[in-house]
Amino acid sequence: MEYDVVIIGAGPAGYVAAIRAGQVGLKTAVVEKMYIGGMCLNWGCIPSKALLESAKMFNRVKVAEEFGIDGIDIQNLSFNWVKAKTRSTRITRKLTNGIQHLLKKNGVEIITGTARLGTDHSLFIDDKQIFAKNIIIATGSKPKAIEKTLENAPVIEMEKIFSLDSIPDNIVVTGNHISAVEMAQFFKLIGKKVTLIANSDYFMAGLDDYLVTIITRKLKSENIDLILNAYPEKYENGEIHIAGFKIKCDLLVNLNSRKAIIPESEIPFELTERGFIKTSKAFETSIKDVYAIGDVSGKSFVAHVASAQGIHIINHIKGIKGNFDDTTYPINMYTVPEISQIGMTEQFIKGIGIDYKISEFPLSINGKALIEGNTEGFIRMISDKKYGQVLGIQIVASNATDMIAEASAFMNLEATVYDVAKTIHAHPTVSEIYMEAGYDSFDKAIHL
Repeated sequence: MEYDVVIIGAGPAGYVAAIRAGQVGLKTAVVEKMYIGGMCLNWGCIPSKALLESAKMFNRVKVAEEFGIDGIDIQNLSFNWVKAKTRSTRITRKLTNGIQHLLKKNGVEIITGTARLGTDHSLFIDDKQIFAKNIIIATGSKPKAIEKTLENAPVIEMEKIFSLDSIPDNIVVTGNHISAVEMAQFFKLIGKKVTLIANSDYFMAGLDDYLVTIITRKLKSENIDLILNAYPEKYENGEIHIAGFKIKCDLLVNLNSRKAIIPESEIPFELTERGFIKTSKAFETSIKDVYAIGDVSGKSFVAHVASAQGIHIINHIKGIKGNFDDTTYPINMYTVPEISQIGMTEQFIKGIGIDYKISEFPLSINGKALIEGNTEGFIRMISDKKYGQVLGIQIVASNATDMIAEASAFMNLEATVYDVAKTIHAHPTVSEIYMEAGYDSFDKAIHL
């Protein structure tokens, strides 16, 4: 059997590429050994955010009296882990079933099994051999294993966290980036004692230093212990020994830095220094007409970029020309409040020597934020002083992960601060802070 395209992996990179391939008439198969939807839909993006939403609701109910709602006994409030994870699983099942439907609707064949690449564009899926003109590797990544010194600790991967019947009291999360911070806050929101160990000096790498400072302060204010650039020494008598401290640990959640999941291949891939599949700017590997997208290439670790890469590659295969711009994609954190960033960071702008200006506007005087009771946060816009072009936008707000989409539009259109200022926003809305930041950048915010 020969296909125009065979995609290995059915996560956000793979299944989106497969759907697009089917839409444009390519004979397509997607190979998935276990989970349609990949990590993102099965234990990452979707289910973890569903858990966070349950935790946010749990804490929101505690202030219901301020909104004129009586009859809630705060003393008897409790977080029901089983119901929360059941809701999360229900959402996941609905979405993964939907993806299977879309794959079939667009004529994509789903092959269950583990793929191995042969020569001459052949693939072996268990005892079956197929051929493809184009092969797309979209196998993703997984957290690096916990240190050997902690092998006897109560370690759990996010993939298995939904199998827990209950959540113990003392949680240690290990990791350096967004998912680690999100899960640390989740456990704290439901009343657990939490320690976050960032076991490298790359804590929140890629975010603006200003936002990293905000995150660090937020963790401290919530009594989440943050240990930076330290490596656990051992686990003994229910405690992790690290940097001269002993930390009680009933559960160790592994959200370490990620490593690529690379399929077996008779022709070895050229790898990067970090062990990801090396690709060209067009995402082609060292093997002709074999591409790598999503986490496995190490160029990005967010689902929306992986999906965009998938669409870009299929368009390329169909002869639709285009350049893939990976500089204007949003980075989102689903914490309380949410945090989003797009474009250049201040430290990057300083490094390349652009004369810039920062304009800010707080949520504390925004009408809609006051109405909602969500006044923690701000918008921070960085622009070029000479031409007024918007270079980067950062938002801290309860719905920042949705609001950043407007910033994405501005960035992709190479908008100026004048464009931002003259864009009319409905009143009252939190998004009015864009207009305020626009005016602040060249004159003065209207309401500040």
